[in-house]
Amino acid sequence: MIGLGIIGCNFGRLVHLPAFRHDGRCEVVALAGRDAARTAELAKASNVPLAFDSWENLVECPSVNAIAIATAPHLQPAIAVLALERGKSVFAEKPMAADLAGAKRMMEAAQASRCAATADFSFREILSWKRARTLIQEGAIGRLRHVDVNWNIENYGTRMRLKNWKTLGDEGGGVLGNFVSHCFHYLEWFCGPIVGLSAHLSGLRDAPELETNAGVNVMFRSGAAGRLAVSCASYLGSGHRIEFYGDDGALTLANATPDYMRGFQLSLGRRPATLMSPIDIVDETDLRFPSDGRIAPISRMASGFLDSVERRVPDIVGFSRGFRVQGLLDAARRANDLGHWLECGAELEGQRL
Repeated sequence: MIGLGIIGCNFGRLVHLPAFRHDGRCEVVALAGRDAARTAELAKASNVPLAFDSWENLVECPSVNAIAIATAPHLQPAIAVLALERGKSVFAEKPMAADLAGAKRMMEAAQASRCAATADFSFREILSWKRARTLIQEGAIGRLRHVDVNWNIENYGTRMRLKNWKTLGDEGGGVLGNFVSHCFHYLEWFCGPIVGLSAHLSGLRDAPELETNAGVNVMFRSGAAGRLAVSCASYLGSGHRIEFYGDDGALTLANATPDYMRGFQLSLGRRPATLMSPIDIVDETDLRFPSDGRIAPISRMASGFLDSVERRVPDIVGFSRGFRVQGLLDAARRANDLGHWLECGAELEGQRL
């Protein structure tokens, strides 16, 4: 039985906890948070035997064999490095760190330890997304011409004008770290390496320090182009939609619901069709977790992570992939600051997905 410690009482408790408990090889044995009394209360309510008000104490606990981190990006490197040095595998959130240097420390610690190390890019575990990738790889739409991403929602941090990592770019978040990090990962998963990009980042007119909007153009090594329009300041926004256009057809993934991961409809149209045809996919695991659509995809990531813990090998979505995304985030922020297109193929060599 793998004893898991979770660091973070919000996302960690609400999503990581049920996701890992879905796999019978894992027992969640510890929870760590900043407030001792609250953490103890939440651990008791969640039937977690141990509660800590310090992540250091959780990492050092002998009952903990592996760590799941659900903290702000700037805190993750110190936690992950210590855990890996203690021979404990790490399941980290995205983005891995607040900057490229922090992500590099995590990747190098994972390589030195040979423990399992996973970064949680969980959109790839949605079943409709898996099917979409298979269709693209099988040539269902022919050679890819371009891809268009539109993601328009209003998140809680923006609505409440909160100043935390999810709204502040300087802390590794904002719309770039919180949302576009996912986009960079899944675009390369679908379409191959990004070799150049431009980016424009902006905030609210009455609170410009809150980074809420990103417009990014990318070029893939294949010659296909991509465009991203992402906003977390879109009241009653249209949701999350990805459109793939190829020589022989088109493919879309569209989710108009407020749930980040549940609700995607996959549709395909091939020449000479005049309409897109939906492809219905049922996720039996998701039906078990009606409260939160994030749990089922992350449960599949958790099972892959536990496979790697048992084998003591790097996971399929290891820290090297998180480091790659961190490099693209860094490139996008620099492209925004410089105000021009940035070639990023050569400088990100060795970081590819």
